[in-house]
This record gives sequence, C-alpha cells and structure tokens, in this order.
Amino acid sequence: SRGSPQLCMDCVEEEVDFNWEEYLEETGATAAPHTSFRHVELSLQSSFQPGMKLEVANKGSLDTYWVATIITTCGQLLLLRYCGYGDDRKADFWCDVMTAELHPVGWCAQNNKTLQPPEAIKEKYSDWTEFLIKELTGSRTAPANLLEGPLRGKNTVDLIVVGCILEVRDAFEPSVYWAARVQCNVGGRLCLSYVGLNDSSDDMWMFYLDTRLRPLGWAKENNLSLKPPTGESMNLSSEWTEALDEATTETLKSPLPLEVFKVCVCVTHSFRAGMKLEMVSPKEPFHICPVSVTKVYNEYYFQIRVDDLTAEATPTRAVCHADSPGILPVQWCLKNGVGLERPQGFESQDFDWADYLKHTGAEAAPDVCFPNASQSRGFCKDMWLEAVNPLQPSELCVARITQVKGRLLWLRLEGLTKPQPDCIVDVESMNIFPVGWCEANGYPLTHLLKTVCECLVNGKYCCSQLFVNHHCFSGPYLNKGRISELPKAVGPGKCAVVLKEILMMLINSAYKPGRVLRELQMVEDPQWNCQEETLKAKYKGKSYRSTMRIVRTADQVSEFCRRVCERLQCCPNLFGPTIVSDKCPENCFSQTKTKYTYYKKRKVGRPSLGENAQDGDMTKPARRRKKRKAIFVQKKRRTSIVGYHTTESPQVCQTKNTHSEIFTCISLVTPASKQMQAHIKTERFEEEDRLVLERNPLEWSVSDVVDFITSTDCASLAKIFQEQDIDGQALLLLTLPTVQECMDLKLGPAIKLCHQIERVKVAFYSQFAN
Repeated sequence: SRGSPQLCMDCVEEEVDFNWEEYLEETGATAAPHTSFRHVELSLQSSFQPGMKLEVANKGSLDTYWVATIITTCGQLLLLRYCGYGDDRKADFWCDVMTAELHPVGWCAQNNKTLQPPEAIKEKYSDWTEFLIKELTGSRTAPANLLEGPLRGKNTVDLIVVGCILEVRDAFEPSVYWAARVQCNVGGRLCLSYVGLNDSSDDMWMFYLDTRLRPLGWAKENNLSLKPPTGESMNLSSEWTEALDEATTETLKSPLPLEVFKVCVCVTHSFRAGMKLEMVSPKEPFHICPVSVTKVYNEYYFQIRVDDLTAEATPTRAVCHADSPGILPVQWCLKNGVGLERPQGFESQDFDWADYLKHTGAEAAPDVCFPNASQSRGFCKDMWLEAVNPLQPSELCVARITQVKGRLLWLRLEGLTKPQPDCIVDVESMNIFPVGWCEANGYPLTHLLKTVCECLVNGKYCCSQLFVNHHCFSGPYLNKGRISELPKAVGPGKCAVVLKEILMMLINSAYKPGRVLRELQMVEDPQWNCQEETLKAKYKGKSYRSTMRIVRTADQVSEFCRRVCERLQCCPNLFGPTIVSDKCPENCFSQTKTKYTYYKKRKVGRPSLGENAQDGDMTKPARRRKKRKAIFVQKKRRTSIVGYHTTESPQVCQTKNTHSEIFTCISLVTPASKQMQAHIKTERFEEEDRLVLERNPLEWSVSDVVDFITSTDCASLAKIFQEQDIDGQALLLLTLPTVQECMDLKLGPAIKLCHQIERVKVAFYSQFAN
C-alpha cells in the first residue's frame, strides 16, 4: 500500500573487508602453523646455500682475493669463512650480497687477479694450490648471476620471472615433456602456458617445486621425448616446432639457475598392473574411490584409472609414483571411518572390498606400496588456512580443516558463489598455504561472506543513513585527521548494527581508544530499548573491550547520537541523522573550543597523559589506520643492510681490520637507525638508558650476546640469537629491516629489540670507537 515501508524478505551475504588477524581474534580460531607448509618454507630460503664457495676480497690486503665458504644466510646477508680456517669461527664475517665484492670461483683466474690466503693463516699450509684443489673438489660455487646483474641477491623463487621457459612433464605420459612459458609468478605459484598455445583457457597453475617442472633442455639431456601436450592437435606440427625453437633461442640468453628446480629423487614403486587401491578422485577431489593400476611405465611411474563398470564410461586416468599424494591402501576408508565412493555400475548397494575383488578377479595392492600414512605435519581439525579451489585453480579461498585422517585433510572453502563439498588434500599438497600468504604476495583471496539480514528500511528497528560530518568540532578525545578519513555515511540498516559500526569508527579515530570505550559505557538511559553489544579497540599492542547498551529502535537513534557526542565533548552534529554541509547549525567552529564544556564541568582539551595509566603514555597520536600486518610474516623484503647513500666504496668494510670495519659499517648505518628510533621516542638516549660495557662488543661471543639480550626486556628473543649464531660483530650490523626479516618479528617487537641493539652501538661509539 501507499507509504508502506520497503521490505527485503531474505537474508543476504555481502562482501566485507577481510582481515585474518581480526577474524582469528574475534572467533578464537587457530591458524595452521607456518611450519606445516613445507613448500612455502622452502620458497623463502635464500638462493645461497650453506657450503657454497665464492671468491671474496681479502681483508687487509688490497687487490687480493681468497676463497670463502658460506656458513649461513640471513636474508641478503651471508656469513662467510675463509677456506683454511677449518672449524675455527673466530674470523667469520658478515657481508651484504648487494654491496660486497663477491665473485664465483674461477673469477680471479679469468680476470688475472691475485688469489692468496689471509695473512693470519698464510703459514698453515705449505702448498695452498693443493689445498684449494682438495677443498673445491665436489663443492658448489655460488652462481655467477646471483652475484651480479639483475638477479643479484634474489631469493630462488624470485628468479622465475614472467617469460621464463620451463619444461613440463606430460600429465599422461611420464616420458614426454613440452616447453611452457611463465605467465605470472605468485610467491612461487606459477601460471604456465604451453609454448605454441595461445588460449589462456589452457593455462595451468603449479608450484615451482613440483617435480613435473624441469629446466629447458632436460628432456634432451635425459633422452626423453619432447612432444606437444597430449590431446592437442598435431596437424600443424611445424608451428609447434617453430614456437619451440623461438622460445629456446630466447631463453638460452638468460637460463634459469639449476637451484630453482627441486632435486628429483625418484623412489621405486612396487605396483603391478591389475592391482586395486583407494585414491582421492583425481578429477573431483571431494571423495575417495576405488582405482586400478592399468599400466606400469617403469620402476618409477605407473598409471591408474578410476573404476567405472558402465559400458559407456569415459575413463579417468592419472600418472602416479610411489609418493603420489592421495593414493591409499584397500580398506583405508573403512579403518578411518570415511565413506568410499561406490564404483559406477557396481550393483551391490553396500560396497565391500572382499566381494568387489572377487567380482573383478583383482588383487589389492599391499600396504608396503604406500607412503607413510600417519604423517599429519601439525594440521588439526578447525585450523584455518588458504587453499586452491580445485575447480578453479586460479582462485585461492579461506579454508577451514573439517577433519584430519592420516595424511589427508578435508577442507571447507569459504566464500564460493556455488557451494561445493569439502575438498580432500594431502598434507604435502602444494595447493595449500598459511593464513596471510595471499596478502603477502598481493594476490586476491576469496574470503567469507558476511550474512546480513535485511529488514524494514523505514521500520521500527531500522534507521536510515547516519552521517559523519567532517567539518564539525571533534572534541578532546577524537583525532580530527582520522575523523576526516571516515566515510561520510553509514547505513541504512538495523539501528543497533548501524550504530555499532559508527561507534567502532569513532573508537578507532580516538587518541586513546581505551579512554573512549570507558566514556561510551557511561551513555545510558533506563527509558531506552537497548541491546548489549561488545565494542573492541587496540592501542599500543593492548586489546580493550567493553559492553555497551545500544538503542534498537529508530525513534531513539537521534537522542542516542546526541548523548554520545555530549559524552565525548564534541559537536552534537559530529555524527547522527543530520547531514551538515560546510556550515554547522551549531556554528561550532566559530566558537572557542571550550564551547561544549557545559557537557562536563572540566576544561576541554586533549586528555592529559596521566589520566589513564593503563592506556600508556603518549607523545603524539598514532595514525588512524596503521598498515595492516600480514600474518604471513616471512614476506620477503628487498632492503640493504646499509641504509645510506654514500660515494664511499662499498668495499670499505672489507679493506680494514675487524674493529674499523664494524665501526665503519655501523657508523654508516646510523642515520637509518636514528630514523627507526623516532618510532620509539628515543632520538637520543637519556642518562638512565645509557649502557656501560665492560668489554668491546666486537669481541662478544654468541653466548655473550645471548646473555645481554636475556638481561633486557627482550629476553624472550634470546633463543633466536643462539639459534642463528649471532655474535658481537653480527649484532652491530643488525638493522630494523634485517631484524624483521631474519628473525621473523612483527614491527613492534622488532623496534623494541633494535632499541636494545642501538644501546650497544651507542656504548660502542662512546667507549671503544676511538
């Protein structure tokens, strides 16, 4: 009828801004541990591996070089030891691969440079040539293209760039390969297109560690076939060959280092043709079904086919090896309480393996044929992660583990437009990732949809839009700059929902959110029709929450908004149902800022620093919306340890003795360090913060460093220094970027730790630098 309110009958799901950290905190859910994703851990490793050899400038002897061994890596930092020192680590030294003069073994010989041992060990061997021959025999040299040029210092996963050509093993013929071009690289997850195919619908996604991926030229070197992918037309074979030749010529100019590819350790299998087993369906990984071994290619590969007894069946086949994920022994489902899909065409309603084997005249594959079936890698039910949608491989979704059985995980994918059953993956699958992986790699994540029940837009329990009037006086508690960044309107919708949303926005715009939460608790009227809502805030690493009674009916919204503004000592039109253009009806900005003191009989101004001890001291407001922290903290950075611009030679740190070397390095780092200290309000050290050292930190052992860290408020991090073998020299070279990356720390703890490191540096300057 005329004038009746608009009505939406059903609940709908709408997109909301998704934040893993907030979601896990709000729901109390648990993220699967990062260490459970072995392929991701490997992808974050440096391209430089311990044990690699290289040639490096000789300290204390200009224009001479010596061979060094990589002891360990930390981001783009390498800990090196000159060959000849054996197990003696006293002369180990750190260098930055982006700034130090490093060369592959053989560089000196090619460039007529002098190769001689350090002075300290010169007399240790009478024949250094013989020593080097023994030392270098069977060792790996650091790849030249990782020490110079555009790939210098890059992690392995970042060496694979768009346009690179790889060889991919055929999905149905294990002895056949064909070239594929990288279309994009998302944290090691590659979108590939076969050379010669221009249809993007044929693109495939694989993690770079997949054993199907090999370097260009692999097939030829191993006497394997190079043929276009199975199922593609061979009518124009000349076009395939031409496309391959063109790609090969292009790639040979800058081939991928072999370090990119996973070492393929082939394990022999024991399967024979005719054997039956259980397997996660290769086509629709939502169920487990009986399959048969139909072909044995060699001792490494065999073919399976999903059992289908119907006459018109189109066979579903897959190539497997001994460690293939998803292959299971007969009766596995029965023993684990999991349903087994009955083969199409098998008439018995209740599937029984004994009857089925008798009916088909086949044998079950023995248990020895299968990989370790009990390995769970730390995954547990109800943990959360990110997973590939098996029906749309380009899509990654928020996923929850609904059950864990042996090596298998059942995942419920959230946010899908069309619901699908839980998908089944192996714990070693390279299609699952830790929470925050998509954000860390700049890739879209399909996340949960928020259910919102629409109601009467003009009904009793719904309100129209509420406005945030940016020009109005914001009072002593709210930051004007942050208020100006808020949306101009919220709603329409349920009164309590709209009001809670706008209150949370105000809390997050406060100088001290905890204080505003307490003020809002005081907004109450016994005559109001209210419901309780929990409001939360974060400030300086602490979480605050309180319960507030919020009005439910539209007729009370205006008064509620006015009472909130009164409590916060701001203009009564700062937010509410009234929209204000340039000039507020209250004329709030033409008045002095004490205009609204009649709300409370005290002076208006920013709360004094002593008002709320638990909120912590404050010298200036934090930014309203700090950069969202990725849960996936191993996100790679490209920062140099030396955060400065100078015309001084980068070799300055390698041509002086240890003492002057470290002094030069940390002196040059200081400007960046001082910038960092601005975040923790210590542009200079007060007397009570000054550290007095009994011994030069250059001489500190790892144990000395651990003892020092233990004595500070960063004691919980001492174990990291022990594990990473950080001595005094290494400690003095640490900066905020390297601490965050190499120690896997969030910004807050990293800054706190760098403050302690800075204390040591200041003490070093004042006590030992001269």
